[in-house]
Amino acid sequence: MSETTISFANHDQIRTLFGSRDRFLRQVRDAVGIDVVLREDALHLVGDETHVARGRKVLEELRSIVEQTGDLQDEDVTRVLEQSVLGQPAVGRSATDQPATKPTKINQKTVAIDLFEKGRHVSPRTEGQAEYIRAIREHDLVFCQGPAGCGKTYLAVAMAINALREERVRKIVLVRPAVTAGEQLGFLPGDLLAKVNPYLRPLLDALDDMLDYDQVRQYMENDVIEIVPLAFMRGRTLNQTFIILDEAQNTTTTQMQMFLTRMGTRSKIIVNGDTTQVDLPSHLGGGMTDAMQRLAKIDGVATVALTGRDIVRHRLVREIVRAYDRDPQPGKGQWRKKRR
Repeated sequence: MSETTISFANHDQIRTLFGSRDRFLRQVRDAVGIDVVLREDALHLVGDETHVARGRKVLEELRSIVEQTGDLQDEDVTRVLEQSVLGQPAVGRSATDQPATKPTKINQKTVAIDLFEKGRHVSPRTEGQAEYIRAIREHDLVFCQGPAGCGKTYLAVAMAINALREERVRKIVLVRPAVTAGEQLGFLPGDLLAKVNPYLRPLLDALDDMLDYDQVRQYMENDVIEIVPLAFMRGRTLNQTFIILDEAQNTTTTQMQMFLTRMGTRSKIIVNGDTTQVDLPSHLGGGMTDAMQRLAKIDGVATVALTGRDIVRHRLVREIVRAYDRDPQPGKGQWRKKRR
């Protein structure tokens, strides 16, 4: 039997390394075949000498990611285990295409988002995401354009929770266009919540990931957090409110004008979208692109463009986005020929 010790700067790093309900710790322990004991701010690894050495390497790499990004994701743990245990080459998730063991260095003290929820923080993992957070803090209206998986919605929701907990706003309103139903949801079964749930699910997922279920339910029951389809925003004025419009590329120019003019005193609006994924008929035009052009020179308005380098989902998402960007319509017409 062999034993070794890994020290940490503070207990928050250990909590992040362990993951929710210690799922990361269990994953490492089971994959490597060691016992891990926590004593104060140090982990004690016990087991076969070879396994302990391998476990130390895995945990030190994960600790390095936590120190540099302030966060740890499932794909990080999977990648490090594949590299160390299975001998597979590492595939990075950092902002640049450098190895993932060397993520972009970001000053977490200036951009980390405190959720005031059991010590939870949300940190940017790329410089583009850090720029996005700074823009939200410094401007009342922010447009963010970027591909799927770059954190547009997630970071905006985290900033909204932070503003609510710091009492800079009194409520959060999350908005999404229900394009595929043409904003006419009456034919769907169920009450209003059941009708719009499929369209608003990504926003709910982000909330559930940051706050406990009971806290989210309490906020929604007390109308502190409101999730509504875009069509229901007409005629409202929202004061001291953090408003997020998601999937804004699917708004028309008229809808965007209606939405932006809901802004009341001491409010903040974040508009997110991917202008390469428009579901609107071509003749309707794009409200997001139009608004960014019209409002670009107005003081208090910021525009942030995230790219494929900012994608932080599964590593394949970045490759998928690149593949579609290289050739939007590969082999056009070939499918029809084969069918004949």
